[in-house]
Amino acid sequence: MKKSNRRKFLTAAAVLGAGTAVAAMPFPPAGNKNKYPVAHHVFFWLKNPDSKEDRDKLVEGVKGLGKIPTIREIHVGVLASTEKRDVVDTSWQVSELMFFSDVAGQATYQTHPIHLDFVKNYSHLWAKVVVYDVMEV
Repeated sequence: MKKSNRRKFLTAAAVLGAGTAVAAMPFPPAGNKNKYPVAHHVFFWLKNPDSKEDRDKLVEGVKGLGKIPTIREIHVGVLASTEKRDVVDTSWQVSELMFFSDVAGQATYQTHPIHLDFVKNYSHLWAKVVVYDVMEV
C-alpha cells in the first residue's frame, strides 16, 4: 500500500471510529426532561472546618438520608480540587444534592423520621447550613 493511500485509510478509519463512539454515547433526546425535577441542594459549614473526623462523620450521616423512600437520587460531596476562581465558593465543607419526583416527595423528606434523627444527631457538627430548592423548568 502506498504511503499516501495508507495515510488516507488510517485517517478515514480514525474518523469513522470516533463517529461510531460518539453515536454510541447515551445522550438523552433533545427536550427530554429530568425524571426527577425537584432538586434539594444543601451546603454545610462545619464548626471545626479543619476536622477530617467531623467532616467524615457528617458525610456518613448525610449518606444515611438516602434511605428515605422519596429521595430518588442523592449525591454527597466535599470540595473538589478544581481551579480557584472568584465565582467559586470554597467556604463550605460538605454538600448534599437530592432529587425528588415532585414537591410532595420533598415535603415528605423534611418530616421523615430519618431526616429528623439526622438533624438531632448531627447538627452539633455544623455552624451554618444553606439550602437551595430548585424546580426544573
